[in-house]
Amino acid sequence: MSPLLEAVNLVKHFQVKGDVPFLSKTVHAVDGISFSIEPDRSLGIVGESGSGKTTIARCLVRLYKPTAGDVCLEGKSISTRAGIRQLRKRVQMVFQDPGGSLNPKFSAERIIRESLLHLRVAKRREMRSMAVELLRQVGIQPSDSKKLPHQFSGGQQQRIAVARALAPRPDVLILDEPTSALDLSLQAQIIGMLVALRKDLGLTYALITHDLAVVRQLCDQLLVMYLGKPVESGPAPLILSGPQHPYSKALIGSVLRPDPETRDLEAPLHGEIPSPTAPPSGCRFHPRCPECMPICSVEEPIPWQVGEATIWCHLFSDGHGTGGDE
Repeated sequence: MSPLLEAVNLVKHFQVKGDVPFLSKTVHAVDGISFSIEPDRSLGIVGESGSGKTTIARCLVRLYKPTAGDVCLEGKSISTRAGIRQLRKRVQMVFQDPGGSLNPKFSAERIIRESLLHLRVAKRREMRSMAVELLRQVGIQPSDSKKLPHQFSGGQQQRIAVARALAPRPDVLILDEPTSALDLSLQAQIIGMLVALRKDLGLTYALITHDLAVVRQLCDQLLVMYLGKPVESGPAPLILSGPQHPYSKALIGSVLRPDPETRDLEAPLHGEIPSPTAPPSGCRFHPRCPECMPICSVEEPIPWQVGEATIWCHLFSDGHGTGGDE
């Protein structure tokens, strides 16, 4: 099956002020990420804060222009004007802070109508009824459609943000930490809504998160990132149940489990993620890796195919995997 959405060797660097006046530093936010999402499949992208997850999301919807590489929709680059027009209708993003992403002066209904108007996906006389129906679809009653964002709870604000993203009937939703600002009960409600919408509308998700419980519910594939680089990718259930890269093991092993006998297993990560303005040489994880070897600080690992997973780690260069192109 051909990919619906694809990142091809995606690179995004930012220039920031340095310690010395008139000199800048380069932030290596994303440094060569490739992945694809097939129709009706969903990808989770996980990693610590500073790993580049949100930068990838913003590149996918062209809020950031990549420094290098490309994003393709059904095999066609979105870098052209026509490509960007198609992208706006077919790929939508739900932001991490629902309250901050909604216009505080507009009612819920008008927020949806503005999206319909901007993307030119409905006639004016149809917009109100379509907006009310979209809100109903995500659990906001028609009687509440005239309320302003501050009159809704955090969970309801996130529902409105999802309704706005659904306005152009997209194929793909990019979800940036969709439950991080919510308490546990609201998180469960939003996850349930996203599961139902995926089933009912045939949506494809790209989920940016640090919450592995959300990944378990929503994702078929998983990409684990560290400091702008991929470290492991493959089927989500496989990686969540048996991670193989030392970073994936530490990340997944750090999640609290209700069963004290499974309280684990892997030692927690020590130290802080290095600065993206001065990433380590070789494997970027090597300063914190419990299984670091001399080669790790010198040579960047190539991807190795280990069963259904792809792993960027020198531990698998001794015959345990099959080398391949990134």
